Amino acid sequence: MWTDRVSLLDDLTVADWLPALVDGTWGTVGGIVPAGYPAYARVLHPVDGATTVPTRWSDVARLTGRQVHPLVQWHRLIGSEDPWNPQSSLWLEGRPNQGSLATVQLLTLCRVLGEHTGNPEECTFALWEGFGQLNEGARMRLTARRAPRLAARLPWPRRGRRGSSDGELVPAVLGEDERRAPRLEMPGRAYLLFGGPLDAMEDVVRYDGGPFSAEQSPNLFWPADRAWCVGTEIDLDSTLVAGDAETIAAVLACPGLEAWSVQVGDSLQFDADAINV
Repeated sequence: MWTDRVSLLDDLTVADWLPALVDGTWGTVGGIVPAGYPAYARVLHPVDGATTVPTRWSDVARLTGRQVHPLVQWHRLIGSEDPWNPQSSLWLEGRPNQGSLATVQLLTLCRVLGEHTGNPEECTFALWEGFGQLNEGARMRLTARRAPRLAARLPWPRRGRRGSSDGELVPAVLGEDERRAPRLEMPGRAYLLFGGPLDAMEDVVRYDGGPFSAEQSPNLFWPADRAWCVGTEIDLDSTLVAGDAETIAAVLACPGLEAWSVQVGDSLQFDADAINV
C-alpha cells in the first residue's frame, strides 16, 4: 500500500453498519452518506482550472449573476442548460472536479473532523474498485500536447504532473493479490477498504503509479466511533458530511471550505437547482 500507516482490510466488519443506512437513491444526500445523523453538510469542490478568479463557487456566481445555495448545480450557476457542459457564454474557464475533493480542502476538512471524534487514530477509508490506479493496465497516460481537451477531463493522471511518453500504460498501485481483496458492496458501487489514522489522509489520496503521481480522495471515510461519515460520489462535484449538530456547525464555519447545510432527503441531481433557472 502507499505507506505502512495505511493498510488494505480483509475484514469488512468495520463497515457492517453502513449499507442498511444508505438508501441507494442516486443523487441524494441519503444515497451517499448514511441516514440517522442529526445534521448534514455539503462541501462544494473548488473550481479547477480557473485562471482569473479564486476557486469558490461564490466567486463564479458574482461573475455570472447567479446564486450559490445548498442545492446549487454547477451548470445552472454558469447559465448552461446542459448538465454535462462545464462552460457557457457566461463562464469559459474551469469547473469543479467530479468525484474527488481537492487535497487542500480535504485535509482542512480532516482537521475539523479530527476534533469531533474520540478515535482519530482508527479510521476506515473506502475507494471505489473501478479506479484505474487500482487496476493493472486500466489506465493510460495522455499528454495535454496530444489530447488537450480529453486530458483536461480525465482524473488520471492529473494535469501538471511529471509524466512519460504519450500512451504509456501505467502499472497498478495494488498488487494482484491485493486486488482480490473482499469488497464492501453498496448500492451501485463496490469498494475496497483501507484502515489507518485520520492524519494519514495525505498518504491515502496520493498514489505513486509508475513515473508520476496522482490524487484521489476516498469515496467514504469514517472513524471507529462513527461520530461522522464523509462521502464523495464519483459522479458529483461536492462532498457530503454526516455528523452531529456541533460537527456540522464547525464544517460550515470553516473558512477553508465552501459548505452548506443540507438535509438527508435533499436531491443533488442536475434538476435540483430551482433558483438559478
